[in-house]
Amino acid sequence: MRIEHVGRNPYVEAGRSEVSGEKGTISFAETLKDAIQKLREVERVADEEVERLAKMETTDIHTAMIALERADLTFQLMLQIRNKIISAYEEIMRMQV
Repeated sequence: MRIEHVGRNPYVEAGRSEVSGEKGTISFAETLKDAIQKLREVERVADEEVERLAKMETTDIHTAMIALERADLTFQLMLQIRNKIISAYEEIMRMQV
C-alpha cells in the first residue's frame, strides 16, 4: 500500500498563488467593489421593473417580483458581509500586541 503526498497540504499550496501583489490576483477591495457594483445593477433592474409595472407598460407581475426578491436577497447578503467585516475588525482591535 503506497501513501502519496504525505505532508503536502493542497490548501496551503493553493493559497500561495493568491498572495496580494502577484500578477493576476484580485484584491479583497476589488472584489468588494465588484460586489457593490453588482448590487447596484440588481437594484437598478428591480427599480426599472417596478416603474414599468407602475406605468402599465407591462402586466407581468412575476418578473417585477422576481427582480425585487433578487435585489432584496442581494442586499441582505451584502449586509451580512458588512456585519462579518465589522465583527472581524472589532476582533482584531481587541487583540493584544
